[in-house]
Amino acid sequence: MACSSVIEWTDATWNPVTGCSKVSSGCLNCYAERMARRLKAMGNPNYANGFRVSFHEHMLDLPLRWKSPRMIFVNSMGDLFHEEVPLWFIQQVFSVMNKASWHRFQVLTKRSERLVQLSPHLEWTHNIWIGVTVEDSETLHRVKHLVAVPAHTRFLSCEPLLSALPNLDLTGIDWVIVGGESGPGARPMNKEWVYDIREACLRCGVPFFFKQWGGTNKKKTGRLLDGRTWDEVPAVSAL
Repeated sequence: MACSSVIEWTDATWNPVTGCSKVSSGCLNCYAERMARRLKAMGNPNYANGFRVSFHEHMLDLPLRWKSPRMIFVNSMGDLFHEEVPLWFIQQVFSVMNKASWHRFQVLTKRSERLVQLSPHLEWTHNIWIGVTVEDSETLHRVKHLVAVPAHTRFLSCEPLLSALPNLDLTGIDWVIVGGESGPGARPMNKEWVYDIREACLRCGVPFFFKQWGGTNKKKTGRLLDGRTWDEVPAVSAL
């Protein structure tokens, strides 16, 4: 099964869990919810429940069948740390990631409180990158939760970026992704918000990845910042 991704900062997606529910302002125009409805209408069996949280045990071993190393975004169509996902299933997902040492896995959550709560029960091998979404000043508390997790690589996804992030502390952070909202009803992103985050990354030596300006036509607005692309990623040893 091919699950290649058009997301600029990853190679492939893996969705042993699909579905989610809204927890903060960044969820308003959720692309995954729109996509899940479309896939349900197309008859995709993994989306028979639409965007309700669902587990797919038949998807668990997929990365083990991918023999070439790749960067894998875990649960692009849901949140692994959603309160409806039991610890035993999260541990099964982590077991696969632990075994598939030739891949790098990018786990992204908005539920930083549950991430901290469950992290002692999970095995954080070097190939597991953990991140939280920080879309506005109201969600800055997620950064403090993230740095409490004993992962080797921690990252922030500031997408959709909806406000300035004053006093952003990057201590313990290894990577920052920034992007504007795209699609129907996309909310605007101020370029000064982007510049402030980029400058914070430059000061702290944190790799900065600018994904897109966004808008209703993201191809038109593109992803150039000051005339260039910013595709920085954390330095890692060869697999």
